[in-house]
Amino acid sequence: MGRLGSGVLDITAALVVYGYLGAKPMPLLQGIASGLLGPKAFDGGLATALLGLLCPLPLIAFGAATVYFVASRAIPFLIQNAVISGALYGVAVYFFMNRIVLPLSAAAKRPFSLKLMIIGVVIHVLCVGLPISLSVRRFSRLIVRPSCF
Repeated sequence: MGRLGSGVLDITAALVVYGYLGAKPMPLLQGIASGLLGPKAFDGGLATALLGLLCPLPLIAFGAATVYFVASRAIPFLIQNAVISGALYGVAVYFFMNRIVLPLSAAAKRPFSLKLMIIGVVIHVLCVGLPISLSVRRFSRLIVRPSCF
């Protein structure tokens, strides 16, 4: 569930929530693809929409899940307190994506919106951070370190 599940939940939530706010699926997915292709993604029709759909699933979700898993090997708190850790991790992933990845991408720069930021943070907590942390907790064996007497 961690890698693929969080990617599917993330894109589904984006389509549902932003669709509710008036965004059409094709331009929304093309907007994601524009991170790789720039503004010409909006002229690519279904092909660039599919790229926008498939791009975040393996790359972003796999990267986020891998980082959390590797960190959980060194920091048992991440497994022992998976709900708190996952929620905080979702917030961290949101800000990493919006403050580091997006500015480095070819996507058009958009003005700040508090409403969209709050929506994005909630989506990342519920659809990225928690699925990853709960999957890691479920499928991990906590490494027990010998204690000093």
